[in-house]
Amino acid sequence: MSTAVRRRVADPVWQVTRPARPGRVPGVVLAGMRDRGPAPVDHRLDPHPVLTLALACGEAVLGIDESTGRQHRGSLVTGLEFGVGGAARVRAANVEWMQVRLSPAIARAVLRVGPGELEGSVVALDDLWGERRAARLREQLAQAASWEDRFALVEALLARLSAAGPAIEPELAWAWDRIVAGHGQVRVEGLADELGWSRKRLWSRFHAQLGLPPKRAVKLVRFDWAATRLAGGQEAAGVAADCGYADQSHLHRDVVAFTGVTPATVAGQSLVATTDLAWVDHVPRLSARWGGAPASRSDGPHRPLPPAGGDTRGGGVPGGPTDVRSRHRRRQPAHAADAGDSG
Repeated sequence: MSTAVRRRVADPVWQVTRPARPGRVPGVVLAGMRDRGPAPVDHRLDPHPVLTLALACGEAVLGIDESTGRQHRGSLVTGLEFGVGGAARVRAANVEWMQVRLSPAIARAVLRVGPGELEGSVVALDDLWGERRAARLREQLAQAASWEDRFALVEALLARLSAAGPAIEPELAWAWDRIVAGHGQVRVEGLADELGWSRKRLWSRFHAQLGLPPKRAVKLVRFDWAATRLAGGQEAAGVAADCGYADQSHLHRDVVAFTGVTPATVAGQSLVATTDLAWVDHVPRLSARWGGAPASRSDGPHRPLPPAGGDTRGGGVPGGPTDVRSRHRRRQPAHAADAGDSG
Protein backbone atom coordinates (compact mmCIF):
# COMPACT_ATOMS: atom_id res chain seq x y z
CA MET A 1 0.00 0.00 0.00
CA SER A 2 1.42 3.36 -1.00
CA THR A 3 0.24 6.56 0.64
CA ALA A 4 1.25 10.12 -0.14
CA VAL A 5 1.97 11.72 3.23
CA ARG A 6 1.46 15.46 3.41
CA ARG A 7 2.34 18.27 5.74
CA ARG A 8 -0.70 20.27 6.67
CA VAL A 9 0.05 23.27 4.45
CA ALA A 10 2.74 22.02 2.09
CA ASP A 11 3.27 19.78 -0.91
CA PRO A 12 3.94 16.08 -0.39
CA VAL A 13 7.14 15.43 1.53
CA TRP A 14 7.33 11.63 1.62
CA GLN A 15 5.80 8.84 -0.34
CA VAL A 16 5.40 5.96 2.10
CA THR A 17 5.12 2.40 0.77
CA ARG A 18 4.10 -0.50 3.00
CA PRO A 19 4.46 -4.19 2.09
CA ALA A 20 1.51 -5.64 0.22
CA ARG A 21 1.41 -8.75 2.43
CA PRO A 22 1.88 -9.41 6.14
CA GLY A 23 5.47 -9.57 7.30
CA ARG A 24 7.15 -12.89 8.00
CA VAL A 25 9.29 -11.68 10.91
CA PRO A 26 7.38 -10.96 14.15
CA GLY A 27 8.47 -7.79 15.92
CA VAL A 28 9.33 -5.95 12.70
CA VAL A 29 7.49 -3.26 10.70
CA LEU A 30 8.86 -2.21 7.30
CA ALA A 31 8.19 0.86 5.18
CA GLY A 32 9.76 2.36 2.08
CA MET A 33 10.32 6.10 2.19
CA ARG A 34 10.88 8.30 -0.85
CA ASP A 35 11.51 12.03 -0.52
CA ARG A 36 9.16 13.92 -2.83
CA GLY A 37 9.31 17.39 -1.32
CA PRO A 38 10.11 20.54 -3.32
CA ALA A 39 12.90 21.36 -0.88
CA PRO A 40 15.30 19.34 1.29
CA VAL A 41 13.75 17.86 4.42
CA ASP A 42 14.88 19.37 7.71
CA HIS A 43 12.71 18.16 10.53
CA ARG A 44 12.70 17.34 14.23
CA LEU A 45 13.04 13.63 15.00
CA ASP A 46 10.87 12.53 17.90
CA PRO A 47 11.49 9.43 20.05
CA HIS A 48 9.65 6.15 19.46
CA PRO A 49 9.37 2.94 21.50
CA VAL A 50 11.30 1.06 18.83
CA LEU A 51 14.82 0.72 17.52
CA THR A 52 14.94 1.96 13.94
CA LEU A 53 17.15 0.92 11.06
CA ALA A 54 17.39 3.50 8.28
CA LEU A 55 18.70 1.59 5.25
CA ALA A 56 19.98 3.57 2.28
CA CYS A 57 18.56 2.44 -1.07
CA GLY A 58 20.56 4.66 -3.41
CA GLU A 59 23.39 7.15 -3.72
CA ALA A 60 21.60 9.94 -1.85
CA VAL A 61 21.62 9.25 1.88
CA LEU A 62 19.57 10.17 4.89
CA GLY A 63 21.22 12.33 7.53
CA ILE A 64 20.64 12.76 11.25
CA ASP A 65 22.10 15.72 13.12
CA GLU A 66 22.33 15.96 16.89
CA SER A 67 22.13 19.17 18.90
CA THR A 68 25.79 18.68 19.80
CA GLY A 69 26.72 19.22 16.18
CA ARG A 70 27.50 15.55 15.48
CA GLN A 71 26.31 14.45 12.06
CA HIS A 72 25.47 10.93 10.89
CA ARG A 73 25.01 9.89 7.27
CA GLY A 74 24.18 6.68 5.45
CA SER A 75 22.57 3.53 6.84
CA LEU A 76 21.95 4.11 10.55
CA VAL A 77 20.43 2.58 13.66
CA THR A 78 18.70 4.69 16.32
CA GLY A 79 18.09 3.39 19.83
CA LEU A 80 15.09 3.59 22.10
CA GLU A 81 14.22 7.18 23.00
CA PHE A 82 16.62 8.70 20.49
CA GLY A 83 15.54 12.32 20.03
CA VAL A 84 14.20 12.87 23.56
CA GLY A 85 13.91 16.59 24.19
CA GLY A 86 13.87 17.50 20.50
CA ALA A 87 17.65 17.11 20.26
CA ALA A 88 17.82 15.48 16.83
CA ARG A 89 16.88 16.43 13.28
CA VAL A 90 16.52 14.37 10.14
CA ARG A 91 17.86 15.86 6.90
CA ALA A 92 17.40 14.50 3.42
CA ALA A 93 17.17 15.50 -0.23
CA ASN A 94 15.97 13.23 -3.04
CA VAL A 95 16.51 10.07 -1.04
CA GLU A 96 15.03 6.59 -0.95
CA TRP A 97 15.46 4.62 2.24
CA MET A 98 13.85 1.75 4.05
CA GLN A 99 12.66 2.20 7.58
CA VAL A 100 12.84 -0.94 9.71
CA ARG A 101 11.19 -0.61 13.11
CA LEU A 102 12.34 -3.27 15.57
CA SER A 103 10.67 -4.29 18.78
CA PRO A 104 13.26 -4.16 21.56
CA ALA A 105 12.25 -7.77 22.23
CA ILE A 106 14.16 -8.92 19.13
CA ALA A 107 16.72 -6.12 18.86
CA ARG A 108 19.60 -8.13 20.33
CA ALA A 109 18.93 -11.04 17.97
CA VAL A 110 18.95 -8.79 14.91
CA LEU A 111 21.55 -6.18 15.84
CA ARG A 112 23.79 -8.31 18.08
CA VAL A 113 23.74 -5.64 20.80
CA GLY A 114 21.12 -5.12 23.49
CA PRO A 115 18.65 -2.22 23.41
CA GLY A 116 20.27 -0.73 26.51
CA GLU A 117 23.60 -0.37 24.70
CA LEU A 118 21.95 1.83 22.06
CA GLU A 119 19.74 3.83 24.42
CA GLY A 120 19.27 7.37 23.14
CA SER A 121 22.02 7.01 20.52
CA VAL A 122 22.50 6.70 16.77
CA VAL A 123 25.09 4.32 15.31
CA ALA A 124 26.29 3.57 11.79
CA LEU A 125 25.09 0.19 10.56
CA ASP A 126 28.70 -0.55 9.56
CA ASP A 127 29.65 -0.51 13.25
CA LEU A 128 27.06 -3.16 14.11
CA TRP A 129 27.12 -5.49 11.11
CA GLY A 130 30.55 -4.74 9.69
CA GLU A 131 31.36 -2.76 6.56
CA ARG A 132 31.16 -5.75 4.22
CA ARG A 133 27.65 -6.86 5.22
CA ALA A 134 26.32 -3.29 5.36
CA ALA A 135 27.83 -2.42 1.96
CA ARG A 136 26.45 -5.58 0.38
CA LEU A 137 22.95 -4.84 1.67
CA ARG A 138 23.15 -1.25 0.44
CA GLU A 139 24.16 -2.49 -3.02
CA GLN A 140 21.36 -5.05 -3.15
CA LEU A 141 18.73 -2.50 -2.10
CA ALA A 142 19.93 -0.05 -4.75
CA GLN A 143 19.73 -2.72 -7.46
CA ALA A 144 16.31 -4.10 -6.47
CA ALA A 145 13.63 -3.49 -9.08
CA SER A 146 10.78 -2.63 -6.70
CA TRP A 147 9.90 -1.95 -3.08
CA GLU A 148 8.42 -5.44 -2.82
CA ASP A 149 11.78 -6.89 -3.86
CA ARG A 150 13.46 -4.75 -1.25
CA PHE A 151 11.02 -5.83 1.44
CA ALA A 152 11.59 -9.50 0.58
CA LEU A 153 15.37 -9.02 0.67
CA VAL A 154 15.37 -7.34 4.07
CA GLU A 155 12.84 -9.76 5.56
CA ALA A 156 14.95 -12.75 4.50
CA LEU A 157 18.00 -11.23 6.19
CA LEU A 158 16.10 -10.36 9.37
CA ALA A 159 14.57 -13.84 9.50
CA ARG A 160 18.03 -15.44 9.42
CA LEU A 161 19.42 -13.08 12.04
CA SER A 162 16.47 -13.36 14.43
CA ALA A 163 16.42 -17.17 14.13
CA ALA A 164 20.11 -17.46 14.98
CA GLY A 165 20.30 -14.71 17.60
CA PRO A 166 19.64 -14.79 21.35
CA ALA A 167 16.07 -14.50 22.60
CA ILE A 168 14.78 -12.69 25.65
CA GLU A 169 12.68 -14.42 28.29
CA PRO A 170 9.15 -15.18 27.04
CA GLU A 171 7.65 -13.45 30.09
CA LEU A 172 9.35 -10.21 29.09
CA ALA A 173 8.29 -10.49 25.46
CA TRP A 174 4.73 -10.96 26.70
CA ALA A 175 5.02 -7.95 29.03
CA TRP A 176 6.31 -5.72 26.22
CA ASP A 177 3.54 -6.83 23.86
CA ARG A 178 0.95 -6.19 26.56
CA ILE A 179 2.26 -2.63 27.03
CA VAL A 180 2.19 -1.96 23.29
CA ALA A 181 -1.23 -3.52 22.74
CA GLY A 182 -2.62 -1.42 25.61
CA HIS A 183 -1.03 1.77 24.19
CA GLY A 184 0.76 2.29 27.48
CA GLN A 185 -2.42 2.19 29.57
CA VAL A 186 -1.31 -0.66 31.81
CA ARG A 187 0.05 -0.80 35.34
CA VAL A 188 3.45 -2.28 36.01
CA GLU A 189 2.15 -3.84 39.23
CA GLY A 190 -0.55 -5.59 37.22
CA LEU A 191 2.00 -7.04 34.81
CA ALA A 192 4.09 -8.35 37.68
CA ASP A 193 1.04 -9.89 39.33
CA GLU A 194 -0.02 -11.66 36.13
CA LEU A 195 3.49 -13.08 35.76
CA GLY A 196 3.68 -14.07 39.40
CA TRP A 197 6.83 -11.97 39.75
CA SER A 198 7.73 -9.33 42.28
CA ARG A 199 7.84 -5.76 41.00
CA LYS A 200 11.60 -5.70 41.67
CA ARG A 201 12.17 -8.84 39.63
CA LEU A 202 10.16 -7.49 36.70
CA TRP A 203 12.00 -4.16 36.88
CA SER A 204 15.50 -5.67 36.89
CA ARG A 205 14.91 -8.21 34.13
CA PHE A 206 12.86 -5.87 31.95
CA HIS A 207 15.51 -3.16 32.24
CA ALA A 208 18.38 -5.57 31.56
CA GLN A 209 16.82 -7.25 28.52
CA LEU A 210 14.65 -4.53 26.99
CA GLY A 211 16.81 -1.50 27.68
CA LEU A 212 14.64 0.67 29.93
CA PRO A 213 12.56 0.31 33.12
CA PRO A 214 9.00 -0.97 32.62
CA LYS A 215 7.37 2.21 33.88
CA ARG A 216 9.46 4.26 31.46
CA ALA A 217 8.40 1.87 28.68
CA VAL A 218 4.74 2.44 29.60
CA LYS A 219 5.27 6.18 29.50
CA LEU A 220 7.08 6.10 26.15
CA VAL A 221 4.45 3.89 24.49
CA ARG A 222 1.64 6.07 25.81
CA PHE A 223 3.38 9.22 24.54
CA ASP A 224 3.90 7.66 21.12
CA TRP A 225 0.22 6.75 20.88
CA ALA A 226 -0.77 10.26 21.89
CA ALA A 227 1.68 11.90 19.46
CA THR A 228 0.34 9.77 16.61
CA ARG A 229 -3.21 10.88 17.36
CA LEU A 230 -2.12 14.52 17.59
CA ALA A 231 -0.41 14.17 14.21
CA GLY A 232 -3.66 12.73 12.88
CA GLY A 233 -5.46 15.97 13.70
CA GLN A 234 -7.23 15.06 16.94
CA GLU A 235 -7.67 17.73 19.59
CA ALA A 236 -5.33 17.68 22.58
CA ALA A 237 -8.14 17.48 25.14
CA GLY A 238 -9.61 14.39 23.51
CA VAL A 239 -6.18 12.81 23.10
CA ALA A 240 -5.41 13.37 26.79
CA ALA A 241 -8.65 11.69 27.84
CA ASP A 242 -8.40 8.77 25.40
CA CYS A 243 -4.73 8.06 26.11
CA GLY A 244 -5.05 7.86 29.89
CA TYR A 245 -3.55 11.17 30.95
CA ALA A 246 -4.87 12.78 34.10
CA ASP A 247 -5.74 15.95 32.18
CA GLN A 248 -4.57 18.09 29.26
CA SER A 249 -1.80 19.64 31.36
CA HIS A 250 -0.43 16.17 32.04
CA LEU A 251 -0.32 15.48 28.28
CA HIS A 252 1.35 18.84 27.70
CA ARG A 253 4.13 18.10 30.22
CA ASP A 254 4.74 14.65 28.76
CA VAL A 255 4.92 15.89 25.17
CA VAL A 256 7.29 18.72 26.07
CA ALA A 257 9.53 16.33 28.04
CA PHE A 258 9.79 13.93 25.09
CA THR A 259 9.91 16.37 22.18
CA GLY A 260 10.89 19.79 23.52
CA VAL A 261 7.78 21.33 21.91
CA THR A 262 4.09 21.67 22.73
CA PRO A 263 1.29 19.32 21.61
CA ALA A 264 0.14 21.97 19.12
CA THR A 265 3.59 21.97 17.52
CA VAL A 266 3.66 18.19 17.38
CA ALA A 267 0.28 18.26 15.64
CA GLY A 268 1.41 20.76 13.05
CA GLN A 269 4.97 19.66 12.40
CA SER A 270 5.00 15.87 12.57
CA LEU A 271 7.60 14.32 10.29
CA VAL A 272 5.02 11.89 8.98
CA ALA A 273 1.58 13.40 9.55
CA THR A 274 -1.35 11.02 9.29
CA THR A 275 -4.98 11.48 8.36
CA ASP A 276 -6.42 8.02 9.04
CA LEU A 277 -4.05 6.66 11.70
CA ALA A 278 -3.03 3.90 9.27
CA TRP A 279 0.48 4.40 10.56
CA VAL A 280 -0.52 3.53 14.09
CA ASP A 281 0.70 -0.08 13.96
CA HIS A 282 4.25 1.20 13.61
CA VAL A 283 5.13 -0.19 17.05
CA PRO A 284 5.72 -3.88 16.26
CA ARG A 285 4.73 -6.75 18.52
CA LEU A 286 6.01 -10.31 18.50
CA SER A 287 2.45 -11.54 18.16
CA ALA A 288 -0.79 -9.93 17.07
CA ARG A 289 -2.63 -12.33 19.41
CA TRP A 290 -1.86 -12.99 23.02
CA GLY A 291 -3.74 -14.20 26.04
CA GLY A 292 -2.73 -14.69 29.64
CA ALA A 293 0.81 -14.41 30.86
CA PRO A 294 3.09 -17.42 30.24
CA ALA A 295 3.67 -19.68 33.22
CA SER A 296 6.44 -18.26 35.36
CA ARG A 297 9.49 -20.40 35.97
CA SER A 298 12.14 -20.51 38.65
CA ASP A 299 15.34 -18.56 38.23
CA GLY A 300 17.96 -20.14 36.03
CA PRO A 301 18.51 -20.79 32.34
CA HIS A 302 15.43 -19.98 30.33
CA ARG A 303 14.10 -21.60 27.21
CA PRO A 304 14.62 -19.48 24.10
CA LEU A 305 11.64 -18.24 22.15
CA PRO A 306 10.94 -20.19 18.95
CA PRO A 307 12.64 -18.78 15.83
CA ALA A 308 10.87 -15.70 14.51
CA GLY A 309 11.30 -16.59 10.84
CA GLY A 310 11.00 -19.65 8.67
CA ASP A 311 14.69 -19.68 7.71
CA THR A 312 16.73 -21.47 10.36
CA ARG A 313 19.99 -21.65 8.49
CA GLY A 314 21.67 -19.13 10.75
CA GLY A 315 23.16 -16.02 9.23
CA GLY A 316 24.99 -14.50 12.17
CA VAL A 317 27.20 -11.49 11.73
CA PRO A 318 30.78 -12.49 10.83
CA GLY A 319 33.14 -11.89 13.68
CA GLY A 320 30.41 -11.67 16.31
CA PRO A 321 28.96 -8.55 17.98
CA THR A 322 30.74 -5.22 17.93
CA ASP A 323 31.31 -3.23 21.09
CA VAL A 324 29.47 -0.17 19.86
CA ARG A 325 30.25 1.74 23.02
CA SER A 326 33.79 2.22 21.75
CA ARG A 327 32.48 3.51 18.39
CA HIS A 328 30.16 6.26 19.49
CA ARG A 329 29.49 8.54 22.42
CA ARG A 330 26.53 7.41 24.48
CA ARG A 331 23.81 9.98 25.03
CA GLN A 332 21.70 9.66 28.15
CA PRO A 333 18.12 10.74 27.51
CA ALA A 334 16.67 13.38 29.77
CA HIS A 335 14.46 11.54 32.21
CA ALA A 336 13.61 14.54 34.31
CA ALA A 337 9.94 13.66 34.18
CA ASP A 338 10.75 10.36 35.88
CA ALA A 339 12.83 11.78 38.73
CA GLY A 340 12.52 9.54 41.74
CA ASP A 341 10.78 6.79 39.75
CA SER A 342 12.63 3.49 39.90
CA GLY A 343 10.00 1.44 38.10
